[in-house]
This record gives sequence, structure tokens and C-alpha cells, in this order.
Amino acid sequence: MDRYRSSLVACLYGALMAITAVPAVRAKDSEFGTLNLVIENDSFAGHDRDYTNGILASWTTGPDQTPSWARAVARWLPFFSEEGTVRASYGLGQSMFTPNDLSLEDPPGDDHPYAGWLYGSIGLFSETPTHLDQLQLQLGVVGPAALARQAQTLVHEAIGSTKPRGWDHQLDNEPGIVITYQRSWRLPIADDIMGLALDATPHLGAALGNVFTYANGGATLRLGWNMPDDYGPPRIEPGLPASGYFVPQADFGWYLFAGVEGRAVGRNIFLDGNSFQDSPSVEKNVLVGDAQVGIALVFRTVRLAYTYVFRTPEFKGQDDADKFGALSLSARF
Repeated sequence: MDRYRSSLVACLYGALMAITAVPAVRAKDSEFGTLNLVIENDSFAGHDRDYTNGILASWTTGPDQTPSWARAVARWLPFFSEEGTVRASYGLGQSMFTPNDLSLEDPPGDDHPYAGWLYGSIGLFSETPTHLDQLQLQLGVVGPAALARQAQTLVHEAIGSTKPRGWDHQLDNEPGIVITYQRSWRLPIADDIMGLALDATPHLGAALGNVFTYANGGATLRLGWNMPDDYGPPRIEPGLPASGYFVPQADFGWYLFAGVEGRAVGRNIFLDGNSFQDSPSVEKNVLVGDAQVGIALVFRTVRLAYTYVFRTPEFKGQDDADKFGALSLSARF
């Protein structure tokens, strides 16, 4: 674990060194798009269980680079503003879930099932001065084809951690689909608190699919200096909504943020099990809450952020709440 954390520190240091070579860019400059890299892992909280790891790479287009089909769809959607600035996004991600004791070849039936989720995504953003609409489609596969077993085994061998022995009991292969819609509002609160600005972004949304189905709502507060125009750093679903792009206001800025969200969960395949065949499963909790705190630094055209997440127990008999960290790097081109 110590070696793993040391490697993360080294990666972070390398990223900061690379940032210093980025040329200055102002908000008025052209925006080709934004590349986002996100890693979520429970080792940040000293755990290795339940939702244990997620990775996501995504690209969000600049307004002038948005494909014509995306603009047409956004204008057609009744809940998207006709005056909104439209962006498109494309992503590829993987999430993995494990029980508490990785050393058991036959994990207990009342613990979180082994499961992996490998997916691609396509999304639309429509932003106005007062709110942001996000619509996303995820398509992928749950089960051995998601390659979570191979990914976790490889990483654990490399860092000398416990070998996961129970992947023979993971969920079976199943195609997955999730459609997610979120609306976030930007509410300025104060623009000069000892030189700092404060705003709030409440949100409402829902997801529908055989992987996730839920309704959600919550809010985030940001406090900072030279805060970029964004709705927080990117996260992996399910999680508080954010934006896969940002508009810097100066060569350097920063903000602290804190948010909460509640979800009413109709389906979570990683707890409910496969849709059309018998598989490991546990009794899920219908009501789940997230609380998060973090910091985002913006240096010229790069946004670096860390988020610490506390998630209430997701299934009956879960020993403890989930705690994990999310590290994201966004580069604007």
C-alpha cells in the first residue's frame, strides 16, 4: 500500500512539473477541447473493498468544435435551452467492485459481489449563464469481458498487495446501458469574502438502465480565488455531477468545494446481480447518500483536483460506509 501511495505522489509531482511548461491562455482564446483523466480508488482511504477502483478518460469538445449532429440533437431536446452553448463528450472507463476479504476463493454470500464494468460513453452539454444540462449514454459490458479481474490482479502483483482470489464468483457477462440526465444551477452567493468568491450549484437528475437506475438531487458549494467557470471536477458515475471542461479566468486560480447528494436507487446491477440469470447478489439499500470535499487548482490551461468521498452503506449488512478518493487532471487545448 505504501508503495502504491508513493507511486501516486510521484505521478502527481510529474503532472505538476509538466504543468509549468503549459503556455498562458485566457478565457477569450479559442477552445479546441478538454482532455480529462480520472482515477477513483479506495486506497486513498486505506480500504480495498466494495467500490474499489474506477478509471475514466474522456474528451469534451470546445463549442466551435461540437459536431453538427450534436447541436441538432441538443436543439431538439425539450429540456435543453435553445440558447445554450453546446459541447459533446466521449469517454472510456472501467469500474471494479470486490468484497471485503480478497484472500477468500469462495467469498461470503452476504458481502459485495465481485464485478467489473467496462464502458464507452457519449454525452451532450448545454450551458447557459444560469444552468448546465447534461445528457449521457453509456454502453458497455458487465462480467468477465470487462477485464476487471485481469486489471486488479496485475496491479496487486505489481505493488505486492493481496492477490484477489475470488473472481471466479464475479457477475456473468451482460451488456449494459445507462442513460443519465442532470441539471445543475449556478447561484452566485458572494464575490468578495476577503477577496474570495462563493457560489452554489444545486442539481437534480436521474439514471435509467439495467446497470444503474436512480433519481438524485443535491448541491455543491465552491469558495475560491479566480475560480474558473465550471461545475466542479469530473467524477465517475454515480457521483455528484460536474463538468468535463472549464474556462480559466486567470493564469492561476483555485477553489475549495464541498457537496452532498441523495439517491433513490431502483437498480444497481453490482448489488442486485445479473438481470436475466442467477448470480451473486445482496440486498441493496434504496436510499444512498454521498458527501464530498476537495480542492481544485487551475494553472493556465490545466485543472488538477482531488476529491474525498464518503458514501453511506449501499447494501444490508455492509460493515462500514464507503470512503474513497478521486484524482482528476483536465487539460484544455
